[in-house]
Amino acid sequence: MEDPRKSAMNFFSDQELCYADILPPSQVLPRIEVAVLNFLRILTSPAPAISGLPLICRNSSNGRVNQGISTEVPLIFLSRSLCNRSLMRSTATKAFIRVWKVMEMCYKILAQEKRVTQRELFYKLICDSPDYFSSQLETNRTIQDVVALLRCSRYSLGIMASSRGLVAGRLLLQEPNQEEVDCSVCGSSGHAISGDLNLLDQLIMKTDARYIIVVEKHAIFQRLAEDRFFNQIPSILITAKGYPDIATRFLLHRMSRVFHDLPILALVDWNPAGLAILCTFKYGSFGMGLEAYRYACNVKWLGLRGDDIELILEESLVPLKPKDLQIAKSLMSSDILQEEYKEELAQMVQRGQRAEIEALYCNGYDFLVKFIAKKIVQANYI
Repeated sequence: MEDPRKSAMNFFSDQELCYADILPPSQVLPRIEVAVLNFLRILTSPAPAISGLPLICRNSSNGRVNQGISTEVPLIFLSRSLCNRSLMRSTATKAFIRVWKVMEMCYKILAQEKRVTQRELFYKLICDSPDYFSSQLETNRTIQDVVALLRCSRYSLGIMASSRGLVAGRLLLQEPNQEEVDCSVCGSSGHAISGDLNLLDQLIMKTDARYIIVVEKHAIFQRLAEDRFFNQIPSILITAKGYPDIATRFLLHRMSRVFHDLPILALVDWNPAGLAILCTFKYGSFGMGLEAYRYACNVKWLGLRGDDIELILEESLVPLKPKDLQIAKSLMSSDILQEEYKEELAQMVQRGQRAEIEALYCNGYDFLVKFIAKKIVQANYI
């Protein structure tokens, strides 16, 4: 059997890798140890220096879109270009130290065979190193720095995904050695999606649904679940209550593989943020480029679309906010956005207005089910 440290040393000498591996603790711990040894070796050499930390760049300029062999959806990957966290640059000093602090904490977590959420890790770091961690955002970014340095997934580092996601409808879930859960009898609150990606990966799933419907908003999800929409149109409903968390994306990705014949349809607001949410489910994100492809799947845009605006009262349309325009600009500059989506985005900006799903209620509370059914027929998903 190959020595884990030798394997880890080979890893650090290979700059071709530009994705994050899913590894057991027995392989992650040596990677952290080798990072420390490399740092100390340079520091104690005849010409001592404080070496920078070579991280895979996670910005869009380092991204590339790859058409997968087994999927019709282009996926986000990162090329091998590096950026650097350096102790010698005043603007990067704290970021440099934060990487080592998070690696140290992850090493302890893995050695103790524990797992923590990002939130739990943040509070632990505040207690341990208050001068370097003042916000959850700093912690989240540093976790991605560590992923970019060690090139293993955050789950491999012992960090669980905090989940806001819910699922309802014609889906049976069974965890190992547990009773089966029928998601059609969970009421309007649905069934909570676990943040344990290992557990989600082991779920036994069964369905007689014909569609998987991703719902942007929690309130719309609750309305559809309460009305038992999934019995009228055989379906599975899933929501992340807004911008998608990793656990919800991971479960949707798994469902797309297990139920590969089921269309995945997204119901989002007609605004730049709604389209950004759809694109995150569909393509992944550059910020998580090293592991983005593991959470992406072929989501199709069901609604709201520009041609649905005629169903909504003019008084229900809301002016675009500066943040909407900022999101629109970012999406338009992306190489990954298909032409059809760019046209919709241009229409939003030209009108200067946005439409929310709830605006359809002007046609009655039962109209939403009719709307979705009609859109499915129009898009020829039947």
